[in-house]
Amino acid sequence: MIKAVQLRTEYRENPMGLHTGMPRFGWKIESDKQNVLQGAYSLQFSSFEDFHAELWESGKIDSGESQFVSCKSLSFASFEKKFWRVKIWDNLGEESPWSESAWFEVSMLKQNEWKAAFISAEDENAGASSEGTALRTEFNLSKKIKSARLYASAKGIYEAWCNGTRVGDERLTPGFTEYGSRILFQTFDVTTALKQGLNALGFMVGPGWYKGDMAGWLGHRNCFGTRTAVIAQLRVVYEDDTVELVCSDGNWKYNKAPVLYSEIYHGEIYDAQKEEWGWSEAGFTEQSWKPAYVESNDVSMLKAADGLPVKEQEHFKALSLFTTPGGDRVIDFGQNISGYVRFTVSGKAGERVKIRHAEILDAKGNFYTENLRKARQTIEYSLRGEGQESYSPHFTFQGFRYIAVDEWPGSLDMNNFEAIAVYSDMRPMGSFTSSSELLNRLVINTKWSMKDNFVDIPTDCPQRDERLGWTGDAQIFCRSASFLMEAAPFFRKWLRDVAVSQLPDGRVPHVAPNVLKGYQHGDSAQDEPAGATAWADAEVIIPWTMYRYFGDRAILEEQYPNMKKWVDYIRGVAEGGTLFNTGFHFGDWVALDAKEGSYLGATPNDLSATVFYAYSTELLSKSAAVLGKKEDAETYTELHRKIAASFGEEFFSPRGRIAARTQTACILSLYFDLCPPHARKRTLDTLVELLKENTNHLTTGFLGTPFACRVLADNGRPDLAYELLFKEDFPSWLYQVTKGATTIWEHWDGLKPDGTMWSADMNSFNHYAYGAVCDWIFSSVGGLDTDSDTVGFKKALIKPLPGGPLAWAETNYESAYGLFSVRWEKSDNGLKVDVKVPHNTTALLILPEAKAGTIGGIEFSPAEGGARAELGSGAYSFSYVP
Repeated sequence: MIKAVQLRTEYRENPMGLHTGMPRFGWKIESDKQNVLQGAYSLQFSSFEDFHAELWESGKIDSGESQFVSCKSLSFASFEKKFWRVKIWDNLGEESPWSESAWFEVSMLKQNEWKAAFISAEDENAGASSEGTALRTEFNLSKKIKSARLYASAKGIYEAWCNGTRVGDERLTPGFTEYGSRILFQTFDVTTALKQGLNALGFMVGPGWYKGDMAGWLGHRNCFGTRTAVIAQLRVVYEDDTVELVCSDGNWKYNKAPVLYSEIYHGEIYDAQKEEWGWSEAGFTEQSWKPAYVESNDVSMLKAADGLPVKEQEHFKALSLFTTPGGDRVIDFGQNISGYVRFTVSGKAGERVKIRHAEILDAKGNFYTENLRKARQTIEYSLRGEGQESYSPHFTFQGFRYIAVDEWPGSLDMNNFEAIAVYSDMRPMGSFTSSSELLNRLVINTKWSMKDNFVDIPTDCPQRDERLGWTGDAQIFCRSASFLMEAAPFFRKWLRDVAVSQLPDGRVPHVAPNVLKGYQHGDSAQDEPAGATAWADAEVIIPWTMYRYFGDRAILEEQYPNMKKWVDYIRGVAEGGTLFNTGFHFGDWVALDAKEGSYLGATPNDLSATVFYAYSTELLSKSAAVLGKKEDAETYTELHRKIAASFGEEFFSPRGRIAARTQTACILSLYFDLCPPHARKRTLDTLVELLKENTNHLTTGFLGTPFACRVLADNGRPDLAYELLFKEDFPSWLYQVTKGATTIWEHWDGLKPDGTMWSADMNSFNHYAYGAVCDWIFSSVGGLDTDSDTVGFKKALIKPLPGGPLAWAETNYESAYGLFSVRWEKSDNGLKVDVKVPHNTTALLILPEAKAGTIGGIEFSPAEGGARAELGSGAYSFSYVP
């Protein structure tokens, strides 16, 4: 029997508030047979869940596609809700029944459908204020309610309330975007919160990213505006199908909120005595409330939310309560997270709770906050004094494992506290386990650093006065991210902000949204914070990676003009159009071969910049080919050839000696296939020599580290790759784990062997960049990757690489099609490899060091490094003697 299951629309199950009227659909296939491929499908849409009327059917379409399926002849209008289902036919002659129905609802798509205005409780002189404010209105609904949707957003961070109840479970709305071009709005179902008769809506809003402190080391503030504002449009559909709107306007009232102070970096001050009971309920007395300001009627920047909502995810109970040598009362939650603490407390009116947050303790066991720089990460709460009170912050989040409780009424009980991890609602995809607990912990730590830094945008760190969307960090990590979580919808949203922040000349800012405007590395226009190699290349590399790992062609198509614009910029400033040797670059950031006191590694910037120029050009040519842009594909293929030739002439001697004798220079030249043929072996030998000179430890930074193990393994030295992976002394990946890390550190030596810290100027203990090794762990150690000739795991490459001290390893990946699983295990009798392939996919399996012939009932042919076979869907087990 065959059937379609787990129907999704634009990555989501039953989504409300879709940002497009032409959504794409996907499903998984269940069958009791093997080698199942879809041969055809048919889609049905209806306004009714039982499909009895208003039916549209595609008819039988011969296609194996079961992801990102679109109906180009069908589009949906704002507010439309449709049910849909699918029937499929497979390659074995079976026809499925109609699937269970799924649904989607389109958001408000047209700007002219907005009748509301941005309203504010602040005047034009409020730029320095960090207060929270409240706005409210009451309205009468005269008929029985069929459905109701609240469309809401803010300049700042907002919470919405309806008849005394908080609306939705999203946090930090509307998210962090290039607000001048894109302010996202959310769609909430408030049908059950409303009633016939008198109702009320209320909003609280804080400064957030919009007007609060940003880039703390630069002292930036009011990056997008000086006043917080809210916009709200309630659309009520009555039982008789008439529609009534309730819109934010100058008739709403405002007042100060109990949030006396709130900043992303610094925390929140909340006075519960200033709470006004019933402020978001009908019948409330507005005696001290004043008419709201109409901040703007311009809604041109409003876009339906197109990313993933930030939500409360994991909850952690306190593990221990202790007093440090310095006298701080500290609670340990056991995991470094991004989020906040929720506590319950009882006491007298006006008594206070004050807590500070930190990632780590110092060598003496004291609470350590120096690495936060100017970020205070402090919460202050004044009690109302009426029984048990509960509080968590409204408009901020912290990066922490520990809290210091400076003030608390009565005796301190750690059971009154819980830490809550808050991050974008990504679907988990990959897991890796092995016989090494240290390696398992490294992968878990990487996943935690991803979750902690994927809070609406991909940040560098969640704790200090930065927390920005650094393009280089995201680019370095995007492939590992794609193994760990369903990163495509997250990056789709952020890439739109990268694109609109791109400078007119094609340079891409160091961070997006770009809050570094006005800062320069030097005196010329070319010294703006944009255009750095490997950072700006995020505009090319991430769209291609999302296409390759998720098969989402739309991301590639949407970003293509900006990808091209960046490559064309480099071509215009590069020497001879091929050597990128101008402008500011971070280079091999925080490499250990940097000069004392410098963050910049020893690898010359013109080498690394030309490497990434070549790579972006190569990916642009591939993207052009995918999108049917034949002329562009030919142009950039030829440009890549010229760059590679110039690179060889510039950085290699006629006898094959690399000009820059650094580990990163060798790694980049080998990985990106820019070594001239005569220089390849010598470059590998040089890399091996450089490693030996450092007792087989890496001295690489952000640019070289992600590719180190892969370069060694792919060039005949998997033994050395495994040795690097399993080193436990400094510097190494597992060194951090042995020091008790629960996330990835920014520096190899963030915490030194003697217990002292790296410079507090830049020392995050939650920074995912070095976790990019997970790409190699999943695809090589675990042996699972998407095949290079297909995308989105429609065909997998299964090629495990047993080695090092590992006795076994298992990789699971819940693709859009279903579960891929690879487990290999060594034994006295040889090697056992177990494989699962989901329906409607295939896999190329290469068994390491196997001989051609029949293994496990499957015929294998010779392959480099082993034997190969093509597999259809199903479960397989292979045992053999290498």
